[in-house]
Amino acid sequence: MKKIISLGFTILLSLMLSLPSFSQQQTAKPATGAPAQTANASGPKIKWVDFEEAAALNAKKPKKIFLDMYTDWCGWCKKMDQSTFINPVIVNYMNQHFYAVKFNAERKDTVIYKGKDYVNPNPTGQRASHQLAQVVLNGRMSYPSFAFMDEQMNMITVVPGYRKAPEFEAILNFIGSDAYKTKKWEEFNTSFQRTAVE
Repeated sequence: MKKIISLGFTILLSLMLSLPSFSQQQTAKPATGAPAQTANASGPKIKWVDFEEAAALNAKKPKKIFLDMYTDWCGWCKKMDQSTFINPVIVNYMNQHFYAVKFNAERKDTVIYKGKDYVNPNPTGQRASHQLAQVVLNGRMSYPSFAFMDEQMNMITVVPGYRKAPEFEAILNFIGSDAYKTKKWEEFNTSFQRTAVE
C-alpha cells in the first residue's frame, strides 16, 4: 500500500513540474493599491506606479499622468487589463508619454494631492468611494474611468468606459501629443492613423 501511495505521489509531482503553466506563469508585483496581474511574458508591460510615486517622479521629470480609476469588483476594468493594457502599441505609448497610475477608487488610505489630504470617509463600508476619486471623476463614479493630468498635475479630462486598443490609442495620442490644446476631438479622431489592432 505504501508503494502505491509513494508511486502516486511521485507521478503527481512529476506531472506538476512538467506542466508549462506551473513554470511559466508569473504574477507581476502591482503598484500600491493595484490588483495583481498575470505577467505577459511575450511583450512589454505598462510601468504602473502608485499616485504618490507618480507625483514624485513628475517633480523630477515632468510628464502627463494617466489614472486608471478602477475597483476590485469591476469586470470591465479587468477586461481592460487583459486586452487594451497589454497591447504593445498602447504599452509603448503609455510608457513614453505618461506616468501610469492604477488608482483603486475605493482605497482606504490617505492620499495627498496639491497639499490637501483625501481619505475614504467610510473605509469599512462596501463600495465606498475615496474622496480623491470623487474629485477626479467629478462625482461620476463609473468604472473604469481614465483621468488625464498635465505636467503640473492639473486635470485635463476624464474618459469613462471600456475602450478597445484602436480607440484608446487615439485618445492617448490626442492627450499625449497636446492635440487637445488646438483641435476638437472629432477632428483629431477622424484624421488619426491608428496602428493598434484588437
